[in-house]
Amino acid sequence: MYTIDNKSYPCCTSVTMRFIGGKWKAVILYHLTDGAKRYNELRKVIPTITERTLSLQLKQLEDDNIIDRKVYTEKPPLMVEYTLTDFGKTLLPVLDAITEWGKGAANNSKKIIKN
Repeated sequence: MYTIDNKSYPCCTSVTMRFIGGKWKAVILYHLTDGAKRYNELRKVIPTITERTLSLQLKQLEDDNIIDRKVYTEKPPLMVEYTLTDFGKTLLPVLDAITEWGKGAANNSKKIIKN
């Protein structure tokens, strides 16, 4: 049994999913693997996510210390960038594995002809 923030998890997989589970977190993290992105850049590369959902997911990832939010106020307009933290970078092998599995699953589904 694992406990984080007074919540118990039955196995280490459920702990991982607590951090990156759901429809969007892994997608957001995938797009941050190649460097910092602004909010609008994330919206462009993930066009099917709503603004509210993106904001909430970014906030959760920031609260979990997986991403860092940096606000630049030197000159208008205000700019905010998101990057992976050192802790977030420890997820890179997991994200790579998820990405490769997804590519294989997509290729496999192309071979299946459904009538």
